[in-house]
Amino acid sequence: MAETMVKSPAIEVSFIDEVCSIPGGEAIRSCIQCGMCTGSCPTASRWDYPPRKAIAMVRAGLRKELLSSNSMWFCASCYTCTVRCPRDIKPADIMHALEVLAIRDGLSTKRSRTPVMYKCFVDSAKGNGRVYELGMMLKFFLRTNPFAALKMAPVGLGLFLHKRLPLKPNRIKGVGELKAILNEAKALGGAK
Repeated sequence: MAETMVKSPAIEVSFIDEVCSIPGGEAIRSCIQCGMCTGSCPTASRWDYPPRKAIAMVRAGLRKELLSSNSMWFCASCYTCTVRCPRDIKPADIMHALEVLAIRDGLSTKRSRTPVMYKCFVDSAKGNGRVYELGMMLKFFLRTNPFAALKMAPVGLGLFLHKRLPLKPNRIKGVGELKAILNEAKALGGAK
């Protein structure tokens, strides 16, 4: 089976090499496809391709199919798969590496709101130097389902009444310097 290649001006990189180049994805070649990760995963039944199959798809070069699926976005980061893996592969870290690639390439699925949550979180941190929860959640609900915010209103009100949800963002000193660092990381090839 031919591997899907990513074309760049200098060289073509296979999907498995691309995953190996991202922190967390380095050990994917050591997987023996035992299925312990899928059998251990509490959310595997919701994935388009459960952990074992996702790893097999990376090896088969099925880049677009996998990165456009909901699979890596349903990883709960419980690390049960990692603890039980007989080869110390760290499947949860592989799923996070796949998230990086999906974000980098703008591939996503409408069946998971996690990519939108990530984007809102990062935007809030970039703008304030820390996460402004109220602004982040308002942005998230406006991008996904504004009516879902109504269900969360009692929680938000309780947090506000206990002074745990400020109405204005609390910016750190040096937000400009933080933005410069993030821009430099992006210029060096970091995620978008």
